[in-house]
Amino acid sequence: YSRCPWWFLEAILPDDYIFATHQGSLSIDSKESATNMGQINTPSTSNVEYLAKPSGTCCLKGTIHAGESQGSWQEIAGVETYIARPPLGKENGNILLYFPDVWGMFPNGLLVMDAFAGAGYLTLGLDYFRGDPVWKHRKNRHDTQDPNFDYEAWKKKHIAFADLAVPKWVKAVREEFGNEHTRYACVGYCFGAPYVCDELAGNNVAVGAFAHPAFLKEHHFTNLKSKDEEGKSTHIGLTKMLFTEPLFLSCSEIDHTFDISSRRKALDIMQKGKKVFHYQLFSGVEHGFALRGDPEDPYQRRSSL
Repeated sequence: YSRCPWWFLEAILPDDYIFATHQGSLSIDSKESATNMGQINTPSTSNVEYLAKPSGTCCLKGTIHAGESQGSWQEIAGVETYIARPPLGKENGNILLYFPDVWGMFPNGLLVMDAFAGAGYLTLGLDYFRGDPVWKHRKNRHDTQDPNFDYEAWKKKHIAFADLAVPKWVKAVREEFGNEHTRYACVGYCFGAPYVCDELAGNNVAVGAFAHPAFLKEHHFTNLKSKDEEGKSTHIGLTKMLFTEPLFLSCSEIDHTFDISSRRKALDIMQKGKKVFHYQLFSGVEHGFALRGDPEDPYQRRSSL
């Protein structure tokens, strides 16, 4: 959570919450000119199916982190859900929705959810892979333990289920765990990125973020709310402002799934559409760094914080 910009946290934090920020990454928000990042004119991508491509072999690698998860499991809307609760006395009354990458509910993801809970959020993540994460078939890109594994068929099957399950699950979470004062955020990694954009396009969440995304098409960016649309008055520190639900993008320099050309097209769409966003690019790290980076590598460890 410490990589999030101030407005991501303040959108769902109590008004008197005070926090610090860290530096060391390239951050470009929606108020900055595209030319400042070397933005160039790009042709229409209407004939391009994906801006962030489907999960590929870059998703079949990573480091498993050490630690023991502290949450519990509950079935919500027919889907097994991990629930990480804030420590007693640290609850801020807000809820964070977690959309996992293709590794599903593996140790790293559970520990990340526990960390969000440690910051005061009731955190819930759904297992839309239904106990069938990719690592059960491929622990890395060279793994042949399951010679009959069809990665493309696996993705299609789980996308079809997740597309139907996520909206029902979000509705059920709001009904069971929320109240009129609850504010919601959502985060997604890789496979989970489209669901962050879908929620931001609706009226369920105050803010959303994704890291090293996959499966994103143009409409995921064009459907985001713009600064010209009616927002909601949110108290931020000592200043009141009209607050349209923003998107935080945390990206890796080395990423075949969401490469530099695709990132520039996505930024161009959002800037032309007056969307509210914050873009962050980490140099020298690969797709998966935010969830499956090597904790023994000091730079990867800091980048994932």
